[in-house]
Amino acid sequence: MSSDRLSRRLVCLSLLGLAGCGFVPVYEESATIRGQFAFETDETVMGFHLGSRLAERLGSPASPRYTLKATLNTRERAAAITAEGDTSRLNVIGEARWSLVETASGAQVATGRTEAFTSYAATSSTVATQATRDDARKRLATILGDMVVTQILGLAAELAP
Repeated sequence: MSSDRLSRRLVCLSLLGLAGCGFVPVYEESATIRGQFAFETDETVMGFHLGSRLAERLGSPASPRYTLKATLNTRERAAAITAEGDTSRLNVIGEARWSLVETASGAQVATGRTEAFTSYAATSSTVATQATRDDARKRLATILGDMVVTQILGLAAELAP
């Protein structure tokens, strides 16, 4: 019973500590970082998906203070090979390089890089293989977008006006 009281006290003290340190959720609607970014991505299907994910997570730019420029590089590698030597599964490996530029001055505020991968099955049907490949690329753009947003949110305290 005394361990339950001790656990409750530790939780309460931890919450008080967070309140005292200026902890503010970055995803609340009144967060000052939302809507502060314009996005520039590659003019490709994956670039479109990346830009859409960034806008979804960081908010549409009302009056952007920053421009987030992101480029994607992808490659494919066989992940599973059958006994006959045919590739049955492929990995799509992607890298996103980004830079954050202050819109008014053109000064570069931050840069970053992130990597991720997805995979898809290669079937005997060309149409099915292309559909799974397209889906894997869309998933990869979403994953990379989320990772870029996580890095940007890590800078939120420095970016807040």
